[in-house]
Amino acid sequence: MLIKRKEFIQVGSLATASLMLPKFLKAFEGGNLVPPGNKVVVILQLSGGNDGLNTVIPYRNDLYYKARPKLGIERAKALSLTDEVGLNPALTGFKDLFDSGNLAILNNVGYPNPDRSHFRSMDIWHSASQSNQYWNTGWLGRYLDAQCKGCDHPTQAIEIDDVLSLSLKGEHIKGIAVKDPRRLYGTANEKFFRDVMKNHTGDDGEKPVDYLYKTMAETMSSADYIFRQSRLHPSNASYPKSDLANSLKTIASLIYSEINTKVYYVSLGSFDTHINQEGQQGRLFNEMNEAVSAFVKDLKDNNRFQDVLLFTFSEFGRRVSQNASGGTDHGTANNMFFISGGLKQQGVLNAMPDLADLDEGDLKFGVDFKNAYATVLNKWLGADDRLILSGKYDQLNFI
Repeated sequence: MLIKRKEFIQVGSLATASLMLPKFLKAFEGGNLVPPGNKVVVILQLSGGNDGLNTVIPYRNDLYYKARPKLGIERAKALSLTDEVGLNPALTGFKDLFDSGNLAILNNVGYPNPDRSHFRSMDIWHSASQSNQYWNTGWLGRYLDAQCKGCDHPTQAIEIDDVLSLSLKGEHIKGIAVKDPRRLYGTANEKFFRDVMKNHTGDDGEKPVDYLYKTMAETMSSADYIFRQSRLHPSNASYPKSDLANSLKTIASLIYSEINTKVYYVSLGSFDTHINQEGQQGRLFNEMNEAVSAFVKDLKDNNRFQDVLLFTFSEFGRRVSQNASGGTDHGTANNMFFISGGLKQQGVLNAMPDLADLDEGDLKFGVDFKNAYATVLNKWLGADDRLILSGKYDQLNFI
């Protein structure tokens, strides 16, 4: 059975991002799995520009309420962390993590010369470039490139999505985008694709088609492998019925399977709250709070919380002042959450942003996000952060 290139490309579900599962995944099919103690990073991207000031609330600061007479969260409603700072009332599970010493909050995170475009600012966070640089590789992709050059069993990274983010694209190695191992497995085993591969002779002489056939074969093999691994030690924990919770449950199952994956990536959004911010942010925070709480309990029950570091980021924060539509517009600096049973420094790590010293109504960042990346790369993943980030950045002390 021969198939023309045009027909092949039009075939549907395997001709998507999930088709691009890299061939290096085949290296794991023989075993050589990593024992417990393997350090894992889970990145939770808050897409759309989350409002940091209504996430970590400076409820003793009159300037906050002056700038947000209707949108500011009352001190009585905020979840108190310190005499000066509280959490959004939807984040009850994060308050519990704070109280138990498993949450660190880094305030006023950003980068020089901030860009207020969603796409451009996200590219900067994904690539870890300067704001005037345009890189086509991501910081996690370069980690994949660097950590195992030429070895038989390179570390992989998995994004729970249908499309791979720039963050996980290296020059030589890319992460894997898979929304649901079961669905990918089912698609890869459709009769059409099995028949195509069974009858393909590889002698049609058209190189692009040969490449597509080869990629499809690797995809089918990788789909089988990921599905098998996710079923070895499936999480039996109870999770809420939401997309983020399902993604975190998939990640937990893969962590327990001991697939050689050190990086998992998942997104939640949109936090682009130009209008009706209180309702939109509250709904998203409820989903995040319930999903992360279930994930942490699952990890604790399986004695893996010490090995896992989950952190959040968003491409920018919001303007300090509310707008006329019950929301906030694109801003600059923001906060990051770090969650783990292996933190060395907990709580509020640094000062809140100075609301009396703004740049035309925007926060002035105090911590370059690449310092956080360098810390995770060096201290948690044991990688050469200077090589991966193409520069020297300060190491922080939370891990």
